[in-house]
Amino acid sequence: MEKPVIYLFTDGASRGNPGPGGFGAVLKCAGHCKELSAGYALTTNNRMELMGVIAGLEAVKWDNARVEVFSDSSYVVKALTEGWLEKWEKKNFAKVKNIDLWIRFLPLYRRHRVHFNWIKGHAGHPENERCDALAVEAAQGAALHEDSGYLIENNLIK
Repeated sequence: MEKPVIYLFTDGASRGNPGPGGFGAVLKCAGHCKELSAGYALTTNNRMELMGVIAGLEAVKWDNARVEVFSDSSYVVKALTEGWLEKWEKKNFAKVKNIDLWIRFLPLYRRHRVHFNWIKGHAGHPENERCDALAVEAAQGAALHEDSGYLIENNLIK
Protein backbone atom coordinates (compact mmCIF):
# COMPACT_ATOMS: atom_id res chain seq x y z
CA MET A 1 0.00 0.00 0.00
CA GLU A 2 1.32 3.42 -1.02
CA LYS A 3 2.10 5.77 1.86
CA PRO A 4 0.55 9.24 1.73
CA VAL A 5 2.27 12.20 0.07
CA ILE A 6 4.22 14.50 2.37
CA TYR A 7 3.90 18.21 1.65
CA LEU A 8 6.93 20.20 2.78
CA PHE A 9 6.74 24.00 2.86
CA THR A 10 9.94 25.90 3.62
CA ASP A 11 11.36 29.39 3.95
CA GLY A 12 14.55 31.04 5.09
CA ALA A 13 15.30 34.49 6.45
CA SER A 14 18.37 36.52 7.20
CA ARG A 15 18.61 39.90 8.94
CA GLY A 16 21.48 41.16 6.85
CA ASN A 17 23.07 38.93 4.27
CA PRO A 18 25.16 37.72 6.03
CA GLY A 19 23.60 38.22 9.41
CA PRO A 20 21.45 36.42 11.94
CA GLY A 21 19.18 34.01 10.11
CA GLY A 22 16.64 31.28 10.51
CA PHE A 23 14.57 28.74 8.66
CA GLY A 24 11.02 27.54 8.99
CA ALA A 25 9.48 24.33 7.68
CA VAL A 26 5.97 22.95 7.79
CA LEU A 27 5.33 19.29 6.99
CA LYS A 28 1.79 18.12 6.26
CA CYS A 29 0.81 14.50 5.75
CA ALA A 30 -2.50 12.69 6.12
CA GLY A 31 -4.03 15.30 8.39
CA HIS A 32 -0.92 15.73 10.54
CA CYS A 33 1.20 18.88 10.71
CA LYS A 34 4.70 19.40 12.09
CA GLU A 35 6.59 22.70 12.33
CA LEU A 36 10.37 23.06 12.48
CA SER A 37 12.63 26.07 12.87
CA ALA A 38 16.07 27.10 14.06
CA GLY A 39 18.13 30.28 14.15
CA TYR A 40 21.80 30.94 13.44
CA ALA A 41 24.00 33.81 14.60
CA LEU A 42 25.76 34.47 11.26
CA THR A 43 24.53 32.99 7.99
CA THR A 44 22.93 33.88 4.65
CA ASN A 45 19.43 33.77 3.27
CA ASN A 46 20.32 31.08 0.71
CA ARG A 47 21.77 28.86 3.43
CA MET A 48 18.60 29.21 5.48
CA GLU A 49 16.39 28.49 2.46
CA LEU A 50 18.31 25.24 1.90
CA MET A 51 18.38 24.40 5.63
CA GLY A 52 14.58 24.52 5.71
CA VAL A 53 14.45 21.83 3.02
CA ILE A 54 17.14 19.76 4.73
CA ALA A 55 15.44 19.91 8.13
CA GLY A 56 12.12 18.94 6.58
CA LEU A 57 13.58 15.97 4.70
CA GLU A 58 15.48 14.86 7.82
CA ALA A 59 12.16 14.74 9.68
CA VAL A 60 10.61 12.23 7.23
CA LYS A 61 10.36 8.92 9.06
CA TRP A 62 10.30 6.38 6.20
CA ASP A 63 12.37 5.74 3.08
CA ASN A 64 11.20 6.33 -0.48
CA ALA A 65 8.60 8.88 0.62
CA ARG A 66 6.87 10.97 -2.00
CA VAL A 67 7.64 14.54 -0.93
CA GLU A 68 6.28 17.68 -2.60
CA VAL A 69 8.49 20.61 -1.60
CA PHE A 70 7.15 24.16 -1.87
CA SER A 71 9.70 26.95 -1.61
CA ASP A 72 9.93 30.60 -2.62
CA SER A 73 13.69 30.19 -3.12
CA SER A 74 14.70 30.33 -6.78
CA TYR A 75 18.18 29.28 -5.65
CA VAL A 76 16.98 26.01 -4.15
CA VAL A 77 14.24 25.19 -6.66
CA LYS A 78 16.30 25.96 -9.77
CA ALA A 79 19.24 23.97 -8.41
CA LEU A 80 17.01 20.90 -8.77
CA THR A 81 14.62 21.75 -11.60
CA GLU A 82 17.24 23.26 -13.92
CA GLY A 83 19.97 20.69 -13.25
CA TRP A 84 22.41 22.99 -11.46
CA LEU A 85 23.00 20.52 -8.63
CA GLU A 86 23.77 17.70 -11.04
CA LYS A 87 26.36 19.89 -12.83
CA TRP A 88 27.86 21.04 -9.54
CA GLU A 89 28.20 17.45 -8.37
CA LYS A 90 29.88 16.37 -11.64
CA LYS A 91 32.43 19.16 -11.11
CA ASN A 92 32.95 18.03 -7.49
CA PHE A 93 31.29 21.24 -6.26
CA ALA A 94 34.17 23.40 -7.50
CA LYS A 95 33.47 27.08 -6.79
CA VAL A 96 29.98 26.32 -5.42
CA LYS A 97 28.68 28.14 -2.36
CA ASN A 98 27.13 26.19 0.51
CA ILE A 99 28.92 22.95 -0.37
CA ASP A 100 28.43 21.54 3.13
CA LEU A 101 24.66 21.92 2.86
CA TRP A 102 24.38 20.54 -0.68
CA ILE A 103 26.41 17.50 0.39
CA ARG A 104 24.11 17.08 3.41
CA PHE A 105 21.07 17.49 1.15
CA LEU A 106 22.00 14.93 -1.54
CA PRO A 107 21.52 11.67 0.44
CA LEU A 108 18.20 12.98 1.78
CA TYR A 109 17.07 13.86 -1.73
CA ARG A 110 18.10 10.46 -3.04
CA ARG A 111 16.43 8.64 -0.14
CA HIS A 112 13.02 9.91 -1.29
CA ARG A 113 11.00 10.83 -4.37
CA VAL A 114 11.19 14.60 -4.11
CA HIS A 115 9.52 17.10 -6.42
CA PHE A 116 10.22 20.83 -6.11
CA ASN A 117 7.63 23.54 -6.63
CA TRP A 118 8.40 27.24 -6.66
CA ILE A 119 5.82 29.54 -5.06
CA LYS A 120 5.87 33.30 -4.89
CA GLY A 121 6.92 34.54 -1.46
CA HIS A 122 4.88 37.02 0.55
CA ALA A 123 1.87 36.42 -1.68
CA GLY A 124 -0.55 35.21 0.98
CA HIS A 125 0.13 31.48 0.67
CA PRO A 126 -0.78 30.31 4.22
CA GLU A 127 1.98 27.72 4.67
CA ASN A 128 4.63 29.97 3.10
CA GLU A 129 3.57 32.82 5.38
CA ARG A 130 3.79 30.48 8.38
CA CYS A 131 7.26 29.33 7.35
CA ASP A 132 8.35 32.94 6.95
CA ALA A 133 7.07 33.76 10.45
CA LEU A 134 8.91 30.73 11.88
CA ALA A 135 12.14 31.72 10.09
CA VAL A 136 12.00 35.35 11.19
CA GLU A 137 11.19 34.38 14.78
CA ALA A 138 14.06 31.89 14.81
CA ALA A 139 16.48 34.52 13.45
CA GLN A 140 15.50 36.85 16.29
CA GLY A 141 15.86 34.19 18.99
CA ALA A 142 18.12 34.49 21.99
CA ALA A 143 19.81 31.08 21.57
CA LEU A 144 21.20 31.20 18.03
CA HIS A 145 23.29 28.30 16.72
CA GLU A 146 26.67 28.68 15.08
CA ASP A 147 26.60 28.07 11.32
CA SER A 148 30.04 26.46 11.14
CA GLY A 149 29.65 25.71 7.43
CA TYR A 150 29.25 29.41 6.67
CA LEU A 151 32.13 30.35 8.95
CA ILE A 152 34.50 27.78 7.42
CA GLU A 153 33.50 28.58 3.82
CA ASN A 154 34.20 32.26 4.44
CA ASN A 155 37.47 31.68 6.33
CA LEU A 156 36.08 33.04 9.57
CA ILE A 157 37.21 29.90 11.47
CA LYS A 158 39.47 27.00 10.60
